[in-house]
Amino acid sequence: MVIVAGHITVEPQQREPYLAGCVSVVEQARRAAGCLDFAITADLIDPCRINIFERWESQAAVDTFRSSGPSDEQSTAMLSASVAEYDIADVRSLSGDSTA
Repeated sequence: MVIVAGHITVEPQQREPYLAGCVSVVEQARRAAGCLDFAITADLIDPCRINIFERWESQAAVDTFRSSGPSDEQSTAMLSASVAEYDIADVRSLSGDSTA
């Protein structure tokens, strides 16, 4: 399993337009083979921060989904980005749900 997690920052007035531009990406990702979860969301505390979380069955699934990255418009809006991929060897459910 691969988890992609982190955040990007944008100007506060750019956050809502940025997120609106991500709706189709989230829809495409969630339909992609091997996608277990995919979210791009506004941070509850920092008006500049957008949180990124993706969970994939495998690195191959991530690679198949990825294209050239953010659009030029999205890249221009980003002030900074801190996003990384994590290879996961084991999963333990915290909610008692065995499907994790």
